[in-house]
Amino acid sequence: MKKTGLVLLIFLAITFYLFEKKPAARSGEVYDFDEVERIDTLIAGPAMEKLASLDTADYIKRVLHLAHDSIAKHWPILSVFPQTGAILPFHRIVAMYGNFYSKHMGILGRLPEEELINLLNKEMKEWGEADTITPVIPAIHYIAITAQNNPGKGGTYRLRMPDAQIEKAISLSEKIGGITFLDVQVGHSTVQNEVPTLEKYLINPIVHLSLDPEWSMKDGSIPATKIGSLDAADINFAIEYLSELVINNDLTPKILVVHRFTQGMVTNYKDIKPTPQVQVVINMDGFGFPAKKMDSYRRFVGGMPIQFTGFKLFYKNDILTSPYRMMTPSEILKLYPRPIYIQYQ
Repeated sequence: MKKTGLVLLIFLAITFYLFEKKPAARSGEVYDFDEVERIDTLIAGPAMEKLASLDTADYIKRVLHLAHDSIAKHWPILSVFPQTGAILPFHRIVAMYGNFYSKHMGILGRLPEEELINLLNKEMKEWGEADTITPVIPAIHYIAITAQNNPGKGGTYRLRMPDAQIEKAISLSEKIGGITFLDVQVGHSTVQNEVPTLEKYLINPIVHLSLDPEWSMKDGSIPATKIGSLDAADINFAIEYLSELVINNDLTPKILVVHRFTQGMVTNYKDIKPTPQVQVVINMDGFGFPAKKMDSYRRFVGGMPIQFTGFKLFYKNDILTSPYRMMTPSEILKLYPRPIYIQYQ
């Protein structure tokens, strides 16, 4: 009971600070704090005990580190505290992305397993050296449902990967002592139809979820002919679905990664509502030279804040245009806020 009171007092103090301090937004739109979840949602309900046991002091310290030791009013990261056992922001995730069937979809399909692990270890070492405050954990980010230009059975323009391939991704994560993200590209299907098909994997404590709006063709276009979109309602469905899995199966919080590199990819972003059971990462998914990537991050990720942020690096596409190089961890850590999820494609 004493710890619960401490959580409430700390949260009230920070909330007062956020409302009284009114710094100008650094980029993008200003977050409307009238839409922040009510505090009573943080101190009631079946997750009460796990909320009360969170090390809130360490959590706040690490949030301040991501914010370069300052809190801007337009970044609502402290509007929802996670249950105990949350990965973020206590660790930075470094993930390898792709599909084992395809060399074109990411690094997972281009390297033999041992080479992939060696490369991941190299990237993790660099991130650990660039930010000595935040421990690094590895991840396999596997495209479990992929959009395609063939309508397929039912005209959904999506293909679900076989169980053996998904299990291969999870086994690889276990081998490296990491976690798994199952990525969903819905095509002409919906988040509501596709996410539940992965439930038997999502109840595994090390398995998390990702949504890719680029391949959600709400207007009936063929995937890859234009950039698609997801609405806050779609993303909230995934959050609520994962939240119920966490509560019903006594799991630690899940992470939901949502890719974004244009404004239209995520509509009504202010309506997205993280919960104590689900941590939301908006991942800057665009490729190109450093200035272009930083601009996209500032405009559509840091400038349209939801909770945590991520940054994708492309081994091939980032070096196609001048200055023909990938960004370094030190450069990325200068962004506001600092990305806590790093993905290599």
